Amino acid sequence: MLRFAPSPTGDMHIGNLRVAILNFIVAKQRGERFIIRIEDTDTERNIEGKDKEILQILDAFGITYDEVVYQSANFSFHQNFAAKLLEEGKAFACFCTPEELEAERQKAKEQKHPYRYSGKCEHIGIEEAKKRGEPFVVRIKKPQAEITFEDIIKGKLTFAPNEVDSFVILRQDGRPTYNFACAVDDMLYDITLVIRGEDHVSNTPKQIHVRRMLGYDKEIAYAHLPIILSSDGKKMSKRDKASSVKWLLEEGFLPQAIANYLILLGNKTPTEIFTLDEAIEWFDLANISKAPAKFDIEKLRFINREHLRRLSDAELAKALEIHPSLAGLARIYLEEASTLKEIQAKLDAIFGKERDFGEFDKEALILKDIILNMELPESFDDFKKELMEHSGLKGKRFFKPLRILLTGAQHGPEISALYPYLKDHIKEVLR
Repeated sequence: MLRFAPSPTGDMHIGNLRVAILNFIVAKQRGERFIIRIEDTDTERNIEGKDKEILQILDAFGITYDEVVYQSANFSFHQNFAAKLLEEGKAFACFCTPEELEAERQKAKEQKHPYRYSGKCEHIGIEEAKKRGEPFVVRIKKPQAEITFEDIIKGKLTFAPNEVDSFVILRQDGRPTYNFACAVDDMLYDITLVIRGEDHVSNTPKQIHVRRMLGYDKEIAYAHLPIILSSDGKKMSKRDKASSVKWLLEEGFLPQAIANYLILLGNKTPTEIFTLDEAIEWFDLANISKAPAKFDIEKLRFINREHLRRLSDAELAKALEIHPSLAGLARIYLEEASTLKEIQAKLDAIFGKERDFGEFDKEALILKDIILNMELPESFDDFKKELMEHSGLKGKRFFKPLRILLTGAQHGPEISALYPYLKDHIKEVLR
């Protein structure tokens, strides 16, 4: 079984969507179940409704799943497993105060080495903890030997016991910490492969350690995806608009184009433009580069335009929420527009009443009057010829105001290409 495990704490990041897409693809390839696990144990940071938003985005991308589970529903399992580790002496009660721990962190900082727990409470077992009657956290004892695992993308990775440390697995209020809940849930749901971002690499040995201490001997495979960098080479943060899937969709990028780009990112693929179903046929985790990949919005625009071109007229009209008869007109603007939002802006300019003629006000009035009183011919050449004859205008004084009258813009595709689609709407717009 594979899983996508988002936290409902904010807008979905493109890095998270990439993880969801690749988990979905591999689950399909392997014929295994795929679940969505909402990791909602950090109650202070959870935002109401974000879990539903995550599922809506997955649905929009055609990412199907077998089940949705909430990590908080497994609290009793987390607590029972923590108690088991305490009773077996594999974990201990820690009574260190936040002030004591902060002082230790500061000391480590001054000495310029990573902070590690001092081991002060390591001897305190469950019976002594009960006698004290004070609140405590539960820490797992650090491993006695190195933890090594083979990453499908990064290769062999090894971590010393001190890098794993005696970390907290249960908070004072009984809620599990991220690494403990994650390790237990992967065990409960019999997860076979974890695909996630490389920011989780340091969590993996901790989760392996938890499962080993609990006696779980099944191996889970791991693949840690390199991070996505912004155009300036820094890790994409929430401040980068393009890092938000919601923003990309609102800007008019198609889900299939975004998925195409995220699969292509840092990957060797047999073709540049493809669908999710096509990717399932050939995708291989081993082809993903170990190096971080830069997010290129212009590349995404190119891919989006190609997917827009692939749409039928009916699909394009539906995506733009316009009458099917206008799909041909919208398609012409694909030469200069790359998103649904940009195409919509072109159509809004055509069908809006506002026109800025600048220095061509007089000419525009002449042409408008003639157009409103003429029988519009089928061909643009006949339309142009008749307009020129009746207006006496030519050159820039003719074509500039005519373009603005018909399209609401000073520049754009050839009017001759637009005319067949505009002919039935011209008088309605100009009145």
